Amino acid sequence: MNISKSEALFARSRKVMPGGVNSPVRAFKAVGGHPLFIAQAKGARITDVDGNTFIDYVGSWGPMIAGHAHPRIVERVKHQAELGTSFGAPTELEAELAEKVVAAVPSIEVVRMVNSGTEAVMSAIRLARGVTGRDKIVKFEGCYHGHGDSMLVKAGSGVISLGLPECPGIVADLAKNTLTLPYNDAAKVRELFASEGGNIACLIVEPVAGNMGVVPPAPGFLETLREVTRDAGALLIFDEVITGFRLGLGGAQARFNIKPDLTCLGKIIGGGLPVGAYGGRRDLMDSIAPTGAVYQAGTLSGNPLAMAAGCEMLDMLAEEGVYDDLEKKSDTLCRGYRNNAESLGVAAHFTRVGAMFSMFFTDREVTDYDSVKTCDTGLFQRYFNALLEEGIYIAPSQFEAGFMSLAHSDEDIQLTIEASQRALKKARG
Repeated sequence: MNISKSEALFARSRKVMPGGVNSPVRAFKAVGGHPLFIAQAKGARITDVDGNTFIDYVGSWGPMIAGHAHPRIVERVKHQAELGTSFGAPTELEAELAEKVVAAVPSIEVVRMVNSGTEAVMSAIRLARGVTGRDKIVKFEGCYHGHGDSMLVKAGSGVISLGLPECPGIVADLAKNTLTLPYNDAAKVRELFASEGGNIACLIVEPVAGNMGVVPPAPGFLETLREVTRDAGALLIFDEVITGFRLGLGGAQARFNIKPDLTCLGKIIGGGLPVGAYGGRRDLMDSIAPTGAVYQAGTLSGNPLAMAAGCEMLDMLAEEGVYDDLEKKSDTLCRGYRNNAESLGVAAHFTRVGAMFSMFFTDREVTDYDSVKTCDTGLFQRYFNALLEEGIYIAPSQFEAGFMSLAHSDEDIQLTIEASQRALKKARG
């Protein structure tokens, strides 16, 4: 596979950008070699600057649930671009998308648009501290909630992929107010809240962990989080930046029938353009300026291009049969992956929730950060590069999720299963 143009672009980028990239996991440090520079994408396929085309299961890290460059979204964005790309003033599109979010997500009565998932989380945390008058927050090891200071304590995603120690630059007073627990350990949650409950402003969780690979919640785990936070007067925040509108119109909270106090959204609600949002009960959200005293602002929040794309995306996802189709396709792919590993005697653990999935190279059941770290990352590196040679593009890290889209055809999925078997043979040696 020729990647000479990508290699040249990477060398050029490293002169003017940290590590040559604008987000660390893109650098391919966890899998070796050089990152591919993408020139274009359509449907379920992406094409790099060297003309190599791949069936894509990254989907821009989740938001391309309808596939790349879907004609309806492209047309909606083109139409809006002709009217103006940014105003810094209210638009009808903001109200339209907010209404769609409120109608779909069970816990959200009022929503504030921001520009990224990180910004949504930072704002929700500030709101929780503001309304409770408490400083401490609780998060789970291996869950990633963006790069805000409080959230980088034992974080997942690229922090695991790069094998980084605790991030320098985090203010000690912030770190000491961030309490971490093992994901899926309900007993440890109860123990912590028994001793610290009165000091805790909020607990934030990915209801389905998606940043240490896909780790589903254990039975009763989310119910425990709802119970202990309510009893302690703390807020429960669901980070649904990945799961929101991917696991169903109502996200993970509808799938598991748990209503958090606040929800953070991103990815899909911008139709692939940069966007984030946080929302919840009206009494909480009314504490945000200009209605209340908790200040949060964003000059370009509610950008009309992102709002237009998001409105079209949510209309598409509301159509009958969409999520059934995603479930069927994801199940077919994952059963093929499992059969490949079993037939070749490769130790692997598989997880899937809706259209999110992972194949972990370990013989242990994966339930938390510690079990995730038992994966054979060397085997993953070989498998990843063998898959690239086969024309399949997955996330360049053992610790990231895979994503199915509506654009993946039955033929794409069968080609992927066959390519995976060959790649596993090669990676195993």
